[in-house]
Amino acid sequence: MALFGKRRRDALKNVHAERDAFLRRAGVAVLFCFVGVVVLVARLVDLQIVEHEHYQTRADENRMRVTPVAPVRGLIYDRNGSLLAQNQPAFVLEVTPEQVGSREAMDKLLARLQHVITLTDADVTRFKDRVRKSPRYRGVPLRSNLTMEEVARYEIDRYQFPGVEINAGLTRNYPFGASAAHLVGYVGGISEEELRAANESQFLGLTQIGKNGVEKSQEDLLRGEPGAKIIEANAYGRPLRELDYRRGYPGRNLYLSIDTKVQAVAEQAMGNFLGSVVALDPRNGEVIAMVSKPGFDPQLFVGGIDNGTYQTLLNDPQRPLFNRSLQGLYPPGSTVKPAMALAGLEYGVVTPEHTEYCRGEMTLPGSSRKYRCWRRSGHGAVDMLEGVKRSCDIYFYNLATMLGIDRMHEAMTGFGLGHVTGVDLPLEKGGLYPSREWKRKARRENWYPGETLNTGIGQGYVLVTPLQLAQMTARIAMRGDGYKPHVLHAIEDPITRKLSEIQPEPLPKIDLKDNANWDTVIAAMEAVTQEPGGTAYAIGRSAPYRIAAKTGSAQVAGLRQDEVRAPKQEDMPLRLRDHALFIAFAPAEAPRIAVAVMAEHGGHGASIAAPIARQVMDQYLLGYVLYGNENATEASSRVTPSIVPGLPVPPELQQMLQKPVPSGAPAAAAPTPDAPDAAAPEEEDR
Repeated sequence: MALFGKRRRDALKNVHAERDAFLRRAGVAVLFCFVGVVVLVARLVDLQIVEHEHYQTRADENRMRVTPVAPVRGLIYDRNGSLLAQNQPAFVLEVTPEQVGSREAMDKLLARLQHVITLTDADVTRFKDRVRKSPRYRGVPLRSNLTMEEVARYEIDRYQFPGVEINAGLTRNYPFGASAAHLVGYVGGISEEELRAANESQFLGLTQIGKNGVEKSQEDLLRGEPGAKIIEANAYGRPLRELDYRRGYPGRNLYLSIDTKVQAVAEQAMGNFLGSVVALDPRNGEVIAMVSKPGFDPQLFVGGIDNGTYQTLLNDPQRPLFNRSLQGLYPPGSTVKPAMALAGLEYGVVTPEHTEYCRGEMTLPGSSRKYRCWRRSGHGAVDMLEGVKRSCDIYFYNLATMLGIDRMHEAMTGFGLGHVTGVDLPLEKGGLYPSREWKRKARRENWYPGETLNTGIGQGYVLVTPLQLAQMTARIAMRGDGYKPHVLHAIEDPITRKLSEIQPEPLPKIDLKDNANWDTVIAAMEAVTQEPGGTAYAIGRSAPYRIAAKTGSAQVAGLRQDEVRAPKQEDMPLRLRDHALFIAFAPAEAPRIAVAVMAEHGGHGASIAAPIARQVMDQYLLGYVLYGNENATEASSRVTPSIVPGLPVPPELQQMLQKPVPSGAPAAAAPTPDAPDAAAPEEEDR
């Protein structure tokens, strides 16, 4: 013990050892400090120099928000300046799912919101459906058109609702409701599929996109270019001030060729019938009216339609969402007979004087099957004019036999039957005009002679749209000239107010070997309405302008071979009655309008479809409906365009509407009174 204590005292007295130990410890401490300073300086250099921009951006993001500003969607007018689609100011409640979190968190948020803002079950259901279809980082509208009281209640408790914003914006509104809904279309929420198919940068700040009609086909023009604003916010995300603003560019305003007055007359004239009315200007292809009944309320889709309402529309047996003008495929019936007559003249198989004797029925050689005329007692001897005028089926059965299906196919598809017209609207269907080759490929069967007869009167496999019938009528009216149908008339820049007119696109001319054949067929069509015995004489005899037309009825149910007399349409169940069709153009000497009418299960073209077309032509040519109101005068019944206050029709547009059309057709002659009333037609056309 004494030795150990002595050594300890010696060590304590060793100053050099103590100094060495201290220096070692100090050196280690200095080294650690130096390394720490180096690391600190390196990190400081990294933060302040190397990654300065990155962290500056993140800091700015914490302090500032770059918010996309949706552009103002362009307005849609008719040709006279009546608003078809407009924007209305509204407060919109939006929720960003990514900022809310899980589904449970979303349910709790919605439950809390219901104490502040009125939310119906339909609102919540529609919102959840849209959340499933939209990107999670994009705000989804929960309710539109909030009241000022609801906005105030939300602002008081805003901190309780992360991911929820109330934005003052514009919502789409359709003043005419169901009228022209199929043509104008509607807007709806943007889905992920639509975003992937488009340039996402063009939809910044937008929650809606055109879904149908002009709203869809002209989306690029109507949408505009988004802007952006930079907002400084506090730690709670509450906006403090606006730091910067980049203006976008509003969407273009569109003027359509549609005349809402003619459109309204057509819809009213259709009454309770389902079907379509299409009116074209044959001189440039502009669509004057396009009616599909029944319609639907496009406003249902603007805020997001709930599944129950949508299923109700889908399951409605009248199919209100179905655009009959573009998608409805129907046998054209006797309305193809003028084009058939032209084909017979062009191929030289008949002359205008060629006569067939109609006994009311006929059979093919080697067959006992009877092919009957709509008039069971027969028409007697008929030439081409009488065949068209009285719509004699026997005449056209024989003409079809002489032409053959392949030449019929070539001639009729030349008029556009069985093919899309290319109108500037979505979802158009092409239909079918059959041929020998088509049947061999589609059905792996031979073509039979009896099928040629049915095709010759617009039955059998033939399926066309009302728009195709209107285009065929317009091409006959223009003697082979024609233009692609279109609804867009002019585009207006919302800033400069400059109007750009849409130039019509000409179609390949239908050249005949003898242009006199046009006169022959058009004269026969005039006889339909202007001469006693014509199937539409009842609507043509009192018209102050000459009408060239053709009636038609398309069978829905066939007749038995032993059925000598056809049952009256009025005695048949509605679903088995024939479709009523009618085509016409007027004035016959200088056409300005071509009309096609199709009334589903209307029975007779002459008594149902023809009066509808007459009222449409009256409104367009006279400015009022004369048919059925013979005491009407221009002074008392003319309807002036409904110009929206504060939005007058630009002078440039008025000049466009008044200037000559590019076809060079002569101006229409002043209407003159027609011949005095005479006997009504012998029977309705079938």
